[in-house]
Amino acid sequence: MINWVLRGAVLLWALLFAILGVRGVLDPATYVEQFGIGIDGAAANTVRADMSAFFLVAAGGAAVGALVPGWLRALLVPAALYGTALLGRLIGAASGDVVNGGIVQAMIIEALSTALMIGAWWTLSRSALTAGSAMPEGG
Repeated sequence: MINWVLRGAVLLWALLFAILGVRGVLDPATYVEQFGIGIDGAAANTVRADMSAFFLVAAGGAAVGALVPGWLRALLVPAALYGTALLGRLIGAASGDVVNGGIVQAMIIEALSTALMIGAWWTLSRSALTAGSAMPEGG
């Protein structure tokens, strides 16, 4: 039962960030409002490509990890992306970057996302090992 709940939570997470990524591809101004970044001139293309790639790759890794048997390690892709983003924000905060409510909210989302992906990977991979060891030899 917990496996289905975890897979469902990961898929909902993937859907949310896939929507965010697609919205960014179609309209990079979406990121201006949500992340407080400027997209003047050629920056719109960079924001469209780089920000959307981050969200779409993370969502894809999560969906593959949740849906494809034997591909649980794909859950480590979004964990690595969001964990690295969190680490970058922590380094920025320690270096004196401005930290406002939006940054704190992003850090919380990144920490929870990393924990969800690592927790789901760990739990689901342990369940797969247990199920595999319960099989008769040669099965």
